[in-house]
Amino acid sequence: MKFYKSGQNEVPCAIREAAIDANQSDLTRREFLAMASVFGATSAVAYSMVGMTSPALAATPQRGGTLRVGQLLLAGKDPRAWDAINQRANVARGWLEYLVRYTHDYTFEPYLLESWQVSEDAKTYVLKVRPGISWNTGEAFTAEHVAANITAWCDGNAEGNSMASRLSNLSDPETKMAAEGAIEIVDDMTVRLNLRAADISIIPSISDYPAAVVHPSKIGADPFVDPVGTGPYKLENFEAGVRASLVRNEGHTWWNEGNGAWLDRIEYTDYGTDPSAIIGAFEADEIDVNYETVGDFIEVLDAIGLERNEALTASTVVIRTNQAAEVEGKKPYTDVRVRKALALAVDNAVILELGVSGFGQVAENHHVGPMHPEYADLPPVSRDVEAAIKLLEEAGMTDYEHELISLEDGFRKDTGDATAAQLRDAGLNVKRTVVPGSTFWNSWADYPLSVSAWGHRPLGVQVYALAYKSGVPWNETAFSNANFDAGLAEALATPDAKQRSEVMKGLQKILQDEGIIIQPYWRSIYNHNRPGVKGAEVHQAFEFHPDRVWLDA
Repeated sequence: MKFYKSGQNEVPCAIREAAIDANQSDLTRREFLAMASVFGATSAVAYSMVGMTSPALAATPQRGGTLRVGQLLLAGKDPRAWDAINQRANVARGWLEYLVRYTHDYTFEPYLLESWQVSEDAKTYVLKVRPGISWNTGEAFTAEHVAANITAWCDGNAEGNSMASRLSNLSDPETKMAAEGAIEIVDDMTVRLNLRAADISIIPSISDYPAAVVHPSKIGADPFVDPVGTGPYKLENFEAGVRASLVRNEGHTWWNEGNGAWLDRIEYTDYGTDPSAIIGAFEADEIDVNYETVGDFIEVLDAIGLERNEALTASTVVIRTNQAAEVEGKKPYTDVRVRKALALAVDNAVILELGVSGFGQVAENHHVGPMHPEYADLPPVSRDVEAAIKLLEEAGMTDYEHELISLEDGFRKDTGDATAAQLRDAGLNVKRTVVPGSTFWNSWADYPLSVSAWGHRPLGVQVYALAYKSGVPWNETAFSNANFDAGLAEALATPDAKQRSEVMKGLQKILQDEGIIIQPYWRSIYNHNRPGVKGAEVHQAFEFHPDRVWLDA
């Protein structure tokens, strides 16, 4: 069996041939880069395959200084159960690191791993641990620690553990634990993964934010309580909803010394979910960079002299029904006619304009987009009010009051408001409820009908495995379809994007036909920073890497 090793620049023929199609657009080009790097290409070679030059560091970083960040600070919990798109992880990255890093270049690079190998059939992965790494306790970092983390990620019995659905091909379906022989410690610096079925998404999955590598003694614990990690910073203080700070850990020899961690100190302040509070913070010279800028606030921050950063992404929102949710003893969204009626009553292009001021592109109600290499083109989604009302009449639900719930922040609130207005205009009875973040995140997966934000994932199959596979923790729609699950397993086992697209076409159609979600748009995402802040530009998946940021005096 042929293996492809990271950094060796030899990739399967199907991946190399995909470079031709990737040259047709910036979006597909960026997603090609992800798959090429998974199967061996360095960033420079992956970029050259699509006729681009890998972005270079603009200047030599300077050491020292304090960076002030404005973002939400959510209460800590077991990293496997982290949600809310990177807010927790962006603080914890000061001391918790990852086996693989998803770079601003849209490629994957070894981090705590020195390299990896992937078999041609994507059923065997060999992970080589980077030598010379130690925990901030002084203990050496080894393959045993890597294996312990992967074993914990596979534990489907751990509450809220979304990693279990990402690594399901390493698990026993009966026990929901790592399968016997699936995770093999070859030697002190090598771990072999033996999958029960082919899976091309393993490397992207172990780079995602719930895959923070923790000391085996801290598995299942809140890392903000007793911070043990391999990274260059230590947590000085943390108060959820208020503030946090990191300082360089002078007593710890960081494995990548000299190649990052330029800042002396990083301070985080939580200004809540009202975007206007961030404007006030910039104007009062309280912060240097923010997590995200949305809608009309983009041009407001441009106007006060800040630098705008943009990323083309698969970030999105969905207005999703929850088939398991009960309202007054009934489950209103188990009826496909009701779900489809909601989707037919909405014009996605209007929601794009009103929800995010047009900063994005129209989506198609199936959560896979043109930026994903396996995307299949389906007929456009159109509003049909007459058909929507007819379906509600057939279901006996014309008088039912739908309660649409959203977080109180900018684009989610605006999207919810616009959707409710469209539904009312179509003749539906809609109650609009806006809740604060502390309330929303406690019950985000349980609401009958709500607006939910989803972050960027390089592969469409990743999204489907996380959000729509039967029984997984992040399946907030309670969607369960055996044909969908079988097709997803086939798609995960298909490295060739064109062949995978044929499978995905059927899966996309299932989601559309079932009316599971209204997905109005894909978002371009933005943030702002003061001139002189380097390396803090918005990441396509909202990752903030403290070790790569520096201040130009």
